[in-house]
Amino acid sequence: MLVIPAIDLKDGHCVRLRQGDMADSTVFSDDPIATAQRWFDEGARRLHIVDLDGAFAGEPVNAGIIEAISKALPTLPIQIGGGIRCLETIARFLEAGVEFAIIGTMAVKEPDFVHKACAAFPGQIIVGIDAREGRVAVEGWASESELDATELAKRFAGAGVSAVVYTDIGRDGMMQGVNVEATVALAAESGLPVIASGGISHLEDVRGLMQHARAGICGAITGRAIYEGTLDLAVAQTMVDAYLGSG
Repeated sequence: MLVIPAIDLKDGHCVRLRQGDMADSTVFSDDPIATAQRWFDEGARRLHIVDLDGAFAGEPVNAGIIEAISKALPTLPIQIGGGIRCLETIARFLEAGVEFAIIGTMAVKEPDFVHKACAAFPGQIIVGIDAREGRVAVEGWASESELDATELAKRFAGAGVSAVVYTDIGRDGMMQGVNVEATVALAAESGLPVIASGGISHLEDVRGLMQHARAGICGAITGRAIYEGTLDLAVAQTMVDAYLGSG
């Protein structure tokens, strides 16, 4: 299981939102490349980047920054989401060295797009499922669907996706702990590897997730906690490695 630092890009800055509200953002850095380097130096084995502007615009807005990070850190696998609505966008990011593309809104609106992307880019597609009280949200969380998160995940069980990033919007950026129960249930019912996101604030949150690593929880994304210092990235990853290595 990987502990994955997050870089959320808004207006070229590294920010963190509260419950996905673009009007409630905190700027943590105006140098995303330096921030990525920091997490790499602290032992990150993967980086989670979200183009928040792109999620609302429906197309990449901060692509230049993402490509610069990939170029600066060629050995660090990057997963990118936000504004990915066509195969050409995925191809652009992968050609720039990004390892995984996250499909969110299109997974709801045009599920067949996920299947096409998996066929075109085997092993490099992740489905992003963002839910508020179990219901899937789209368009940068600006609108909600009537679709259940677990039902959506099950649609892609045979598509060839690498993983699902599951975000509990109500907990995202709130430092209130991760929704372990819902995350584990999603992995169990879909049969897909799940990367947990939203609410990870302390080492105990990572500990709670790692106990389910063998049940399909393959990663934990953390943002505000590592920026504010309530979670040490290196310590968290070392703890997970020790736990899984012992079993």
